[in-house]
Amino acid sequence: MSPANAASNTAKWQSQDSAHHLHPFTNPQDLLDKPARVIESAEGVYLTDSEGNRLLDMMAGLWCVNMGYGRPELIEAVERQIRQLPYYNLFFKTSTPPAAELSQLLAEVAPAHVNHTFFTNSGSEANDTVLRMIWRYWDLLGKPEKRIVISRKNAYHGSTIAASSLGGMADMHKQGGVIPNIVHVDQPYWYEQRVTLGRDLDRDEFGRQAAQSIADKIEALGADRVAAFIAEPIQGAGGVIVPPDSYWPEVSRICEHYGILLVADEVICGFGRTGEWFGTDYYDLTPDFMPIAKGLSSGYLPIGGVMVADRVSEVLVHQGGEFNHGFTYSGHPVCAAAAIANVNLMRQTGIVDTVRDSTAPYLQKRLRELGEHPLVGEVRGAGLLGALELVEDKAGFVRFDKDRRVGIRCRDICFDNNLVMRSVGDSMVISPPLVIETADIDVFVERAWKCLDLTQKAIA
Repeated sequence: MSPANAASNTAKWQSQDSAHHLHPFTNPQDLLDKPARVIESAEGVYLTDSEGNRLLDMMAGLWCVNMGYGRPELIEAVERQIRQLPYYNLFFKTSTPPAAELSQLLAEVAPAHVNHTFFTNSGSEANDTVLRMIWRYWDLLGKPEKRIVISRKNAYHGSTIAASSLGGMADMHKQGGVIPNIVHVDQPYWYEQRVTLGRDLDRDEFGRQAAQSIADKIEALGADRVAAFIAEPIQGAGGVIVPPDSYWPEVSRICEHYGILLVADEVICGFGRTGEWFGTDYYDLTPDFMPIAKGLSSGYLPIGGVMVADRVSEVLVHQGGEFNHGFTYSGHPVCAAAAIANVNLMRQTGIVDTVRDSTAPYLQKRLRELGEHPLVGEVRGAGLLGALELVEDKAGFVRFDKDRRVGIRCRDICFDNNLVMRSVGDSMVISPPLVIETADIDVFVERAWKCLDLTQKAIA
């Protein structure tokens, strides 16, 4: 396509977008100042915009395109299924071959104590479903007073009313409130505490203290009223918060001691992101529920679910009767076919092992090199997740004033230089496709350093 035609098409799409499209998590005024960049195609770990620029996608779309763009195995599976059975529902004692097969496949890759899945269309719906399942479980056991779910500040569990209530993002709560019986405790954000104290502190001791805040909240509320604790193994949209090694063993002990359910939100951490199939495996957890989405189909089609531990499913199946919950597109056959092809492709290629043994160690090593940049106060990460925290004074643990919007400015500079990173406050976070290769990681580090230099110059 000629540059003139590309520019004409871009202008047309931007005009349509500006006139009619309300974007998620976007200030509409920003798009009036600068129109949306139009992504037109993609291959592997790279995106191409409508003007022919090639961007390295270090966010795997939205934490989800784990097997990369343009996989024929997934595309062909979708085409076959849509020709055979484009839709049917799972209500009223019916199923479809893809829904049945996917439920078995998930049981095969899940931890041994998890063997059932309820299908949804997204991670938000999965966490809405989790909340209803938690309450239903305790009702069936004759403990309807156990209604309170403990979550963490700055957690993200989705954007529907129930899911955003479970999450701990204050800006979301300001626009929708929090439904009753959901409370929040501190997150295990070690660097934030270093900034607060202005000095170093022992990671493991801090991890135990962060876990203890859960026990303190249970004691304050009464264990007979607390139903569950929900958390991402590694917080994603909250800024890639990797907890100290001491945190999760203590959380597991607390949940077991007080007899409350544990929900490990695997929407981001699941399907190879940590170098294990699930974040649950990475931290050796035994959760009662595992919400899933994103990497389940590598983002090719929308599908999510709630994976349910045996001790819970036994109660729901044998004591529960009809569960009055579900969605028109639960386990949609075409979406399920995409997920089956994706999980099978992951197994056939051994991608989880490749991440664990090769690309994740290389990425984490090279990330630490970016930690030498004057703007970077902390580098954190695990598997193919990472964050660079931008600070004003790294030696004194001094952050930038929020009004300077340094993270957003860095994000935009990255985008203008054909690198997709996401800003969470002043943390620049990454979550690349699992199929990224070491050469692509080298490109990332080169572009990231350049963008950090440009950011430093812009804010001087």
